[in-house]
Amino acid sequence: MKATNTDSHDQHNTNAIKARSPLAEAAGMFFNNYAAVVALLILILVFLMAVFGPILYQTDPFEMVWAPFSPPGEEGFLFGTDYLGRDLLAMIINGSRVSLLIGLSAALVSIVIGVTVGALAGFYRGFVEEVLMRITEFFQVLPTLLFSMVLVALFGASLPMITFAIGIVSWTAVARITRSEFLRIREQEYVMASRASGVSNTRLMFAVILPNALPPIIVQSALMVGSAILFEAGLSFLGLTDPNIVSWGQIIGSNRQYILDAGYTVTIPGAAIFITVLAISLVGDGLNDALNPKLRQR
Repeated sequence: MKATNTDSHDQHNTNAIKARSPLAEAAGMFFNNYAAVVALLILILVFLMAVFGPILYQTDPFEMVWAPFSPPGEEGFLFGTDYLGRDLLAMIINGSRVSLLIGLSAALVSIVIGVTVGALAGFYRGFVEEVLMRITEFFQVLPTLLFSMVLVALFGASLPMITFAIGIVSWTAVARITRSEFLRIREQEYVMASRASGVSNTRLMFAVILPNALPPIIVQSALMVGSAILFEAGLSFLGLTDPNIVSWGQIIGSNRQYILDAGYTVTIPGAAIFITVLAISLVGDGLNDALNPKLRQR
């Protein structure tokens, strides 16, 4: 009798585990990844700094507040001053807002283009797939940095143009992932049943197939935010940036010629980029582990 009760209790626990929703399982696995959780906390702090930092620390990042190249800690300036005597801490705080905005906006542009191209190619196949994949391959073999430099040089180094230039060269990975997921899911029974019931192709693509193809797209999208921040830093280092805005890349670009005399003016914004991009990468890895059904079953 006792053995029967034990078996019944074990069966109940097994059923309870199976009854958990996939979202709850994914959340549980993500929060068991301590590196991803710490990275998420770092990203939250960076986000809070971007939103509330300029309100709490109201120093104008373009104002010359002290002597140029004052080292960190001197005269109360935590990060020191740059070559014009501007407060580097104020520049880091205000630059976080622009860097995150560029990263998120460029990733959004890439996701919209990549999901659209990948969905159409994976759903219709045939001639449509052939044409769209050849376009994808064309963009994939382009030297991305050189192409974005040409766009910014031709149309101006405004914030929208920089965002578009980064987004237009970064969508191919999303397109390929979306296409492969659509090719896999479109043959599933529930998709065939929806097609047989008269659901339109547009609704079938974006209301039936796309929600089930989202996990790998979400992971790739998270990683693209970090890539966009690095891309903007690269353009800024080459001087292709809007001088009227402050971003972490712009701080590095404007101080790059003084790297040997005052290395902290480049090291500090570089560390901000490194920590943020690393945190985004770790969160992306955590999402990949959590959203991958095969890994959840281990």
